[in-house]
Amino acid sequence: MDTVLERPQQKNTVLPMVIIGTLFFVFGFVTWLNGSLIPFLKLVCHLTESQAMWVTFAFYIAYVVMALPMSWVLNKVGYKNGMVAGLGIMAAGALLFIPAAQTTLYSLFLVALFTLGTGLTILQTASNPYIVCIGPRETAAMRISVMGLVNKGAGVLVPLIFTAWILTGMDQFTPEVLAALSEEEKASRIAELSNRLVTPYIYMTVALLALMAFVKFSPLPEPELEQPVEQGVAPEHRTSVLQFPQLMLGVAALFFYVGVEVIAGDTIGLYGQHLNVSHWGALTSYTMVFMVLGYLVGVSCIPKYLSQPRALQGSAVFGILFTLGVMFGSAESHQLSALMFGWAGIPTVPDTVLFLAMLGFANALVWPAVWPLALEGLGKFTATASALLIMGIAGGAILPKVYGYLSTASGDAQGAYWMMIPCYAFILYYAFSGYKKRQW
Repeated sequence: MDTVLERPQQKNTVLPMVIIGTLFFVFGFVTWLNGSLIPFLKLVCHLTESQAMWVTFAFYIAYVVMALPMSWVLNKVGYKNGMVAGLGIMAAGALLFIPAAQTTLYSLFLVALFTLGTGLTILQTASNPYIVCIGPRETAAMRISVMGLVNKGAGVLVPLIFTAWILTGMDQFTPEVLAALSEEEKASRIAELSNRLVTPYIYMTVALLALMAFVKFSPLPEPELEQPVEQGVAPEHRTSVLQFPQLMLGVAALFFYVGVEVIAGDTIGLYGQHLNVSHWGALTSYTMVFMVLGYLVGVSCIPKYLSQPRALQGSAVFGILFTLGVMFGSAESHQLSALMFGWAGIPTVPDTVLFLAMLGFANALVWPAVWPLALEGLGKFTATASALLIMGIAGGAILPKVYGYLSTASGDAQGAYWMMIPCYAFILYYAFSGYKKRQW
């Protein structure tokens, strides 16, 4: 694709925002379910921490493998039909969870996750540039923040729903209880736990098919396409997206960002399980709540009080500080969470788990800020550039696996979080200097 979306008139933006907001809710619901699935599948499929992190790899590597093919699909069938196709692929992925749960085959779970990720790829490739170009570029981060609120709102809900629906009565499945059973009784009990996934994923399949029909028959306008001339070096004087440093460095920044975002959201349950936190299945909700707070800052402050580069700089600095808190904080004390929200009756967590959750606040504004900064001046290359930015989501596949390897190899789940420091350092570089580069 080598065209960009025309910015619609203000009167035409409400319906697209509502429909794409619904899709962002779906993104969040499906994506942040992984944080609860990882410790669940670790138990059901008898996995090590490193093996359990194949969940994130299978899900996010789909963005790398499928981003450019999905961009080609959008070029052929259009944005609206592309969204319909993406929802159909996701429904197929949800359906695959049913035989996976019935057989407890980890490989089949991974195939289902890859299929879900493939459907999400085409939805993300279509929706993100749509939101960037639907209005003034200087307020793009604010609009993406609104979408982020919807996305992370789903992220808050899904671990709570998963815990209430799937993880009730988990005292029957502790390692001590299972060790006392015969091999036949243990297999029967694990199969019973795994089969709890069947009904929720039937409902998810039905919901995705219903949303597919809704988008297909909705009056969502197909965006008109044009090739505007942007400020600076005219895009038509360049022959490849690789000639735009702000884009390629932005792809790298998103790679590191998505990696640390997934680590903060998807390993927190595993880490809480390691520390014997009783409500480990709901811990992803803590990270998502802090992300929602971060998005609220973005919606209220960008661009009136906070420029997009400044928001990115603050995100990187907070990321480094909170990572140090995870590494060197107390794994026994609950003092910080007791002060912050324990008084409200919310279950407290160890200080290191709280710092890991607070990374959600640091991460919230990275995605909204990087997109408009990376796409500035791309002109006719915007859509292809968007596919490359989507490929940056590969960080969510690779970096959690790196964390899982370091944690398993060192036996130090807490100390292994050091790997996030260089990730935030690169984001800090991009926020101060990288986004300004127009020539290599």
